[in-house]
Amino acid sequence: MRAADHAHATLFGLFHHGGLYDRLVSLGFRPLYRRVAADVASAPLPEGSRVLDVGTGPGRVPLAIAAARPDLRIEGLDLSPGMIDRARRNAARAGTAGRVEFTVGDVADLPHPDGSVDLVVSTMSQHHWPDPAAGMRELSRILRPGGQVWIYDFRVALRRAETAAGPVFPGRLTRREAVRTGRLASGLIGRLVIRPA
Repeated sequence: MRAADHAHATLFGLFHHGGLYDRLVSLGFRPLYRRVAADVASAPLPEGSRVLDVGTGPGRVPLAIAAARPDLRIEGLDLSPGMIDRARRNAARAGTAGRVEFTVGDVADLPHPDGSVDLVVSTMSQHHWPDPAAGMRELSRILRPGGQVWIYDFRVALRRAETAAGPVFPGRLTRREAVRTGRLASGLIGRLVIRPA
């Protein structure tokens, strides 16, 4: 990976400081995290469905989902061991340590069996992926036949995700949507939905 790509992928080193990242970024994105959890809570997912949050950072999204839907099996995955350590501490503080798993892993090489996940969410992570096509291939591989992918990110960044998804998810509906959340209601954030036709 080129030095410039590495710097961007790690948010210029901030990803190596889970506590600082958690304090700085989670506060600003808290309304978005609540929106993602509300979206998952309102989805018609049967009890025991498996939800994977890719690029989980300090684990705020899986914890919010666990609070809204305790009947789901939830996992957060992040490339940074420091972020996963922070996510596990946050889960212990929230009392969800036994209900939410956290795994170190790369979206381009997911440690999951084929067809094992019902819903993939990713929040403000996709624009850091060095190879979106590789990430999409892995999401397609681990998704169950009726499963969905929801990628929340800056609307301009969703174009590259949509482009990468096209050839990987043939026959599925791919749609970009605006996301309105409190302070982020300006239309900067969107969601790419990939679902069965």
